[in-house]
Amino acid sequence: MIGDVEPLPAEPGVEVRAVDAASEEARHCLSEYFAELDQRMETGYDPEAALPATAAEMTPPEGLFLVAYRQGVPIGCGGLKLHGSGPAEIKRMWVSPGARRLGVGRRLLAALEAKAASLGAPAIRLDTNGVLVEAIAMYESNGFRPVPAFNSEPHATHWFEKVIPGRS
Repeated sequence: MIGDVEPLPAEPGVEVRAVDAASEEARHCLSEYFAELDQRMETGYDPEAALPATAAEMTPPEGLFLVAYRQGVPIGCGGLKLHGSGPAEIKRMWVSPGARRLGVGRRLLAALEAKAASLGAPAIRLDTNGVLVEAIAMYESNGFRPVPAFNSEPHATHWFEKVIPGRS
């Protein structure tokens, strides 16, 4: 295991672990994530055009990559990029369509937020696309607020930030 993740209440049989962002499980989840984005976005999704979120950037001490498993099968992922004393950034959040509505996304989000807080980040940011209405609803219900664009991600239409309590 690459890093410790606080255990959180979860759907029975679902486990979230920090993994090597270049691992087979991580690559599988990212491939599924990119395929879903390509299908859902009107203009498709080109990972080569996206701002980078490399395995090295999501590996300690630069970041973290989590994979959620159900009965040993990868069903979701999320990465964290650290930016020194600035806000941390969530990247590549995805949950398999068959595992949605089980709390997997919220669990991944909470674990990434907890890790960012434990490492002293003052806030956590993310960008997303408007077609991902389920993700946007989850972010907003977890205290993320819309902010002006903080990057030039070509696929993003929405940017969010959450101040980590006690760190403003």
